[in-house]
Amino acid sequence: MAKAQPMEIGALPQERQQRILEQLRRQGRVVAAELAQVYEVSEDSIRRDLRELAAQGLCKRVYGGALLPAASLTPLKQRRSEHSARKLALAHKAIGLVRPGQTLLIDAGTTNAAIATSLPAGAGLTVITNTPQIAQLLLDREGFEVLLIGGRIEPAIGGSVGAQAVEQIRRVRADLCFPGACAIDAAHGLWGFDSEEALLKRAMVEASDETVVVATDDKLEAVALHQVAELARVQHLVVEHSADRATRAAFSARGVAVHRAEAVAA
Repeated sequence: MAKAQPMEIGALPQERQQRILEQLRRQGRVVAAELAQVYEVSEDSIRRDLRELAAQGLCKRVYGGALLPAASLTPLKQRRSEHSARKLALAHKAIGLVRPGQTLLIDAGTTNAAIATSLPAGAGLTVITNTPQIAQLLLDREGFEVLLIGGRIEPAIGGSVGAQAVEQIRRVRADLCFPGACAIDAAHGLWGFDSEEALLKRAMVEASDETVVVATDDKLEAVALHQVAELARVQHLVVEHSADRATRAAFSARGVAVHRAEAVAA
């Protein structure tokens, strides 16, 4: 974590809160311990800042930090067009874990859509997904058996959630699961922003022999509200080439196989 610029150190609380809010809008989440280092103040001071921002409806406080309110998150349509080269590099690394004849559970998410696009044809793969977009991507290619999980479609997620979808997932069995990653940390595992979405991801993990989490840098050691699974339920973590070495080592030390994607040209 980079140190703050001289003008930031010793900033008045209102100025600090404004800069924290700007960071929240850029990244979608902030971690209190990191902010305390950046601004060289106590974590108690940062927590007070976050409480005041939350009282104004500008953020949602969670354990260890804060998130943007759901209505402030980047729209799905915009997320689909962001960082496509980075997501494709992650997808190419992730599909190396797929074996012919397997059944895959693929969750909603733009990175998971890149994985679906990159899956090898002619490998006799069965794909179970809660996402119409991913189902359509595979139907447009030959050689895949596709099972679409039904239920209420959540527009912000782009996939089905709720009791009906969870019940359908509990009635299947998969070799590999690719749950969409909202946040993952080496101490507490995989997390989600929405309670219904977290329940669906948890059902996917429980229905699968192995779990593969594919995460862009901003998801690593981030914070979210609802736990999906403890880290012991995650066998593989696919990260960007730029992922911090210490962060990678922390996951490896907990028994997770960490796979590093190729570098993306600037």
